Amino acid sequence: MWQYWADSSCSGHGLECDRRGNIYAGADDKIRSSLSTVNLSNFFRFRRSSLAGRLLHQKKKMMETELHDVKPVPPKGHVISPDSPSSASPVDDASQKDDRPLLKSDSCSSSSGRISAESLEELNKKFAAFARHDVYGPLGRGELPLVEKLLLGVACVTLLPLRVVLATLILFFYYLVCRICTLFSSPNRDEAAEEQEDFAHMRGWRRTVVVSCGRFLSRVMLFVFGFYWISESFRDLEQEQSPPQGKSSSQNDGKIQSQRPERPGAIVCNHVSYVDILYHMSSSFSSFVAKRSVGKLPLVGLISKCLGCVFVQRESKSSDFKGVAGIVIERVKESHEDESAPMMMLFPEGTTTNGDFLLPFKTGGFLAGAPVIPVILRYPYQRFSAAWDSISGFRHVILLLCQFVNHLEVIRLPVYYPSQEEKTDPKLYANNIRRLMAREGDLVMSDIGLAEKRIYIAALNGNNSLPSVLHHKDD
Repeated sequence: MWQYWADSSCSGHGLECDRRGNIYAGADDKIRSSLSTVNLSNFFRFRRSSLAGRLLHQKKKMMETELHDVKPVPPKGHVISPDSPSSASPVDDASQKDDRPLLKSDSCSSSSGRISAESLEELNKKFAAFARHDVYGPLGRGELPLVEKLLLGVACVTLLPLRVVLATLILFFYYLVCRICTLFSSPNRDEAAEEQEDFAHMRGWRRTVVVSCGRFLSRVMLFVFGFYWISESFRDLEQEQSPPQGKSSSQNDGKIQSQRPERPGAIVCNHVSYVDILYHMSSSFSSFVAKRSVGKLPLVGLISKCLGCVFVQRESKSSDFKGVAGIVIERVKESHEDESAPMMMLFPEGTTTNGDFLLPFKTGGFLAGAPVIPVILRYPYQRFSAAWDSISGFRHVILLLCQFVNHLEVIRLPVYYPSQEEKTDPKLYANNIRRLMAREGDLVMSDIGLAEKRIYIAALNGNNSLPSVLHHKDD
């Protein structure tokens, strides 16, 4: 409408105007002399409308500028979370620019769009917890040697179709088992949070069949995926327990004692891959915290409800988040007090890593103050890493099924009984468990998290606009 007004107002009086209705400075004297005949009231009315539009545009630009202020600062090779208070600390001039891209302007080749080796190395140092070091390279798109191409081609023709068919049959068969066992049985619903229902509190033969078949078929599924042997080790740390560095004995007097009769309330494990879930289903058939969309998936949705999963909507600002956290705490307490209740499986890191690092723990699962069982998972590899870090889910499944053999190592630690101080301070409890797992599993503790993972993946994909990737939702 503005453009139409400008064209009609200016062209009707022989004036040359731009898109905002401004008279060109290069107009000749004859045209300038005709200004006295222009209807100035109508012209200035348009100018006022144009000015209002400019003010609206400037306000929008100010809002966009505020988003740039959340840019994390990389201290000593790590990136601080955008919501961290330390992100507002003074930094060098280069990092203070709000619109500075994640990669240098010359980091991508104009012809292929690939990240240069120098920039890739810099990214891998900053986001070391999510960097892949296998043959397939970043995002699983690296240049493969000839031998690997031949092996991959043979596996795609032979192993991949066979494993897909077998995995589908196993999944469908277990779905039928769950469907039959849940017939004429109403799910357990929680009024504290929306869409929370499960069949984990069934009793009698129904629960026995669901659990027994679930554990057996999960191990069969792992076998189909190439995990023929799983190395499990149990460590007795009762004599090795000592306070972490920088902590007094009163701050870390939680005991690891196997003779105490208290039942643990949860299993705490590092998160490396979706294969973690299959292993824990085969070993303990624990309940998980899963995205709400999982409960709506065909086949998998009913199975997750039989597991007793707690469904959450990540990044949701709705009021049901508090209710979901309350459900997790109640489940942990219930498992601690009732032997027949399903045990909760917690991944306190909140996302997956490459298996060599341990991210900061979220404290929600430790609010109950119940004893926990620390478990450490490692995936040794020679060609392809089973870690689901920075590679897409579909590509990861295909490449995993194309591997002739996959390896999994499990380190089980004794039950950790929190001290009274740890029960009242869940952050201290979580940090002590994290230090213990990092020491026993030879893992490096990192201070980055999910936000930095999104930045890293976006940079690898060529999207170096920081504010736009910080607020992306998970797939």
